[in-house]
Amino acid sequence: MADIKLKAQKREITGRKVKNLRKEGLIPANVFGKKTKSVSISLKKEDFESVFSQAGETGIMKLTLGGEKEERPVLVQNVQKQPVTGEILHVDLHQIVLTEKVTASIPVELSGEAPAAEQKLGILIQNVSEIEVEALPTDLPERFVVDVSKLENVGDEVTLKGISFDRNKVKPLTDENLVLAQIEPLAEEEEKVVPPVEEGVEEAVEEGAEAPAEGEETKATEEGEKLAEGDKEEKKE
Repeated sequence: MADIKLKAQKREITGRKVKNLRKEGLIPANVFGKKTKSVSISLKKEDFESVFSQAGETGIMKLTLGGEKEERPVLVQNVQKQPVTGEILHVDLHQIVLTEKVTASIPVELSGEAPAAEQKLGILIQNVSEIEVEALPTDLPERFVVDVSKLENVGDEVTLKGISFDRNKVKPLTDENLVLAQIEPLAEEEEKVVPPVEEGVEEAVEEGAEAPAEGEETKATEEGEKLAEGDKEEKKE
């Protein structure tokens, strides 16, 4: 990867007043490191977005602060965004030492098509989106690629142990048996349970009449019996 350069200016504005920087197209940020005192800086929004799209959180950026001659090697540690608009609100940059190992979260991406999912035998589930690792900054992988083309049956899975990368240089900080992707059964359709129709109500339902509410059925039955007895008396007369 070619050198990725980023320019910034030191800033004095802090707290709630940083919203004024955003109105000017600037992003408030901080640079910190194990052997570096934290520095408040501001980044041009367009410049950072362009650079971040290339480097992500694993690519080394060469940061130049106004007034400094030496470049600072940094990694993007955290990007805080507005949850609704996605606007970048703040950035943390981790200044690193190229000869010292760092920890970083590496994104996990699926590759290929899972036969079991294509044949609708099951559903492909990605269980993990990132894996935390330890490595020298220059050895950090851009991503972990998970090939799902061999997932042919329900229950098939790909673990961290099953993907290839240089384990001599990159040490995962999690169990190698961690399941990254798997095929799960299709969700069974819930059976529609039709409640039984009580005697005396069935005919009314068939004729389009409303079924009596609970407690009214007994009353209706008693009235019906009285009417029936009245009809019998009339016939006798």
